[in-house]
Amino acid sequence: MNSVNLIGRLARDPELRFVPGSGMPVANFTMAIDKGLTREKKQEFESQGKPTADFIRIVVWGKQAENCSQYLSKGKLVAIQGSIQTSSYKSNTGEIKYTTEILANRVEFLEWGEKSKSTDTDDFSFNPPNIEDFQSIEGDDDVPF
Repeated sequence: MNSVNLIGRLARDPELRFVPGSGMPVANFTMAIDKGLTREKKQEFESQGKPTADFIRIVVWGKQAENCSQYLSKGKLVAIQGSIQTSSYKSNTGEIKYTTEILANRVEFLEWGEKSKSTDTDDFSFNPPNIEDFQSIEGDDDVPF
C-alpha cells in the first residue's frame, strides 16, 4: 500500500505549468511538515542549526493544480492525500540524481482566501476587552439550572 497523508504549510508558492501538447495543468510546491518535537528537543535542534521540519515536494495535476495555483501561497496550511513517487535523472555532470515527491490526489485548503500580494501579518492585531466594560454579577441564585 502506497498512501500518504500530510498536513503542513507551503514553503513556497505553487508553480503552475502546462504539459506541452496536451495542455494538462501541473502544479509543484514544497510543504514544510513539522517534526512534532517536544519544546526542549525543538530548542536543541534550533540551537544546533538542525531543521525542525521536513520539506516535501508535492505534485498536483488537473483542475486541482489550477486551484492550488490560484488559492495557495507560501505559509498557507494545507492537507494532502496521495502517494509517494520516486524517480531518477541524469544531471548535467552525468551523475544520477534520485528524487522523491508526493503525487497528490486530494488537496484540502485548511486556510482559505485569494493569494495575497504580501505575506505581511502586521495588519492583524488583538485588543483584549477592557475589564471595566463588564458588569459584576453577585451570586448565582437566579440561574435556572
